[in-house]
Amino acid sequence: MTVRLPIAGDTPAPTRRRHPEWLRVKMPGGEAYHELAGMVKELGLHTVCQSASCPNIGECWNHRALTIMILGDICTRSCRFCDVKTGRPLPVDEDEPKKVARMLAHLRLRHTVITSVDRDDLPDGGARIWAATLAACHDAAPAMTVETLIGDFKGNLRDVDAVLAANPDVLAHNLETVPRLSRQVRVQARYDRSFSVLRHAHGRGALTKTGLMLGLGETLAEVRAVIDELAALELSILTLGQYLQPSREHLPIDRYVPPAEFAELAEYARARGIRHVESGPLVRSSYHADGQAELIARLQAERLGHPRVGFASLADR
Repeated sequence: MTVRLPIAGDTPAPTRRRHPEWLRVKMPGGEAYHELAGMVKELGLHTVCQSASCPNIGECWNHRALTIMILGDICTRSCRFCDVKTGRPLPVDEDEPKKVARMLAHLRLRHTVITSVDRDDLPDGGARIWAATLAACHDAAPAMTVETLIGDFKGNLRDVDAVLAANPDVLAHNLETVPRLSRQVRVQARYDRSFSVLRHAHGRGALTKTGLMLGLGETLAEVRAVIDELAALELSILTLGQYLQPSREHLPIDRYVPPAEFAELAEYARARGIRHVESGPLVRSSYHADGQAELIARLQAERLGHPRVGFASLADR
C-alpha cells in the first residue's frame, strides 16, 4: 500500500472538533434495537434515525421508538447540515403506506413520528403518499397517535392541506435555524416559506411543532426572537438541540452550546406560552416523541373542546 505524505503547498484537511463530555453516547445495541433493525430491513423501509445518523438511535430503538422516513431515502435537496443522501430519487413505492402501517401496528406503539425526504421531483411533492400512509396507519393502529414531520412542499399549501386532511395528530415542520442563517444552512429552502407552513397548519386547527439546531453561529437574541414568533403563533411543541457535523463536507460547528443554556431557553419558551419544550444537546426533532401521546390528547382537548371540522379526533378512532 502506498501512503501519500503531505507536501508543501497542500491545503490541510479540515479538522473536526472533539465533542464535549455531555455529547457522548453509547454504541447502539440490544435486543429491541436489533429487532427493529431487522424489521426495517425486511420490509424495505427507511428511517431518519439511520439515514440522518441520529446519535440517539440506540436509546430510542431500545425503547421501541423510531421515526419512519417515507418516499425513499434519496432527497432532492442538499441541505448543508443533513446526512440524508442527495440525488435522483427512485420511483415511488406504491406499497410503502401498507408496509409502514403493518410495521407500526406490529410494534403496538402509542405514538409515532413519520417524516420524509423532500421530493421536489413529484408534482405534489409526495402529498398523495403522505395521505395514503396516514390513512393506512389509522386503519391498522387506530389508537396510535401520529406526528407528521413534513417538508415545505415548495410553499404549495394545497399539498400541505392534503396531509392535514388525512388527520395527523401533530403537524411538524422544522425551521432548523434563525432567519439570518437559513439560506446558508438550507440551500433550497426559505425561512419565511417554512414559517408560512406552520402558520397555515395552525390556521387549519392543527397542533404544530417545530425544531431548531443551535451551534451554527446564531446569537441568543436571534433564538429568542424566533421563540417569540412561534409563541405568537401558539406553537404547541418546540425542540432545541445541538447541531453536530455529520462529515467534513457539511457545515462546521460554530460552538458547543452548554446544557445550562439549553435549560435557559426552554424556560424562556415555556414562559412565552409554548406548552411543551424538549431542549438539550442531544435533542432531535423526534426526541422523546414516543412519550407525547397523552400530551397530544390533552392539547387537542384543551384547544378544541370538540373534533375539528375536517379532522379526526382521538375519540373518533
